[in-house]
Amino acid sequence: MTTDWQDPAAVSLMLDDLDTWAVVGLSTNTSRTAFGIAQLLQSRGKRIVPIHPDAPVVLGEQGYATLAEVPFPVDVVDVFRRSEDAGPFADQAVEIGAKGVWFQLGVIDEDAFERTTAAGVPMVMDTCPAIEWRRRGA
Repeated sequence: MTTDWQDPAAVSLMLDDLDTWAVVGLSTNTSRTAFGIAQLLQSRGKRIVPIHPDAPVVLGEQGYATLAEVPFPVDVVDVFRRSEDAGPFADQAVEIGAKGVWFQLGVIDEDAFERTTAAGVPMVMDTCPAIEWRRRGA
């Protein structure tokens, strides 16, 4: 079922029009979902930016310990963290001027959704780009 936090317009904006995706929680661990989704994003022409405390180079892209350290504009902040830890990343996304926030499947923070959208930043929660591209037949 589609909810307010899976608005088709917000999903389309991020998948079709926004190109630089900061992936919070992305590491070199190839067995983690974040790694596979980062590969998918790259295969769809997106630039990925790993955000991880260790700041590793992942899939050829330099990582950063925090969103604030990224020295270029980020379009979407894609969060692979537990729901209880995800909200601050939405706030940081607004602070750095991101154009969208995406909380992955199972990641839900309704207060963060309210704060982010009230700040004028579209937000998607509890779904995955892979699922949404499949839904669209892409």
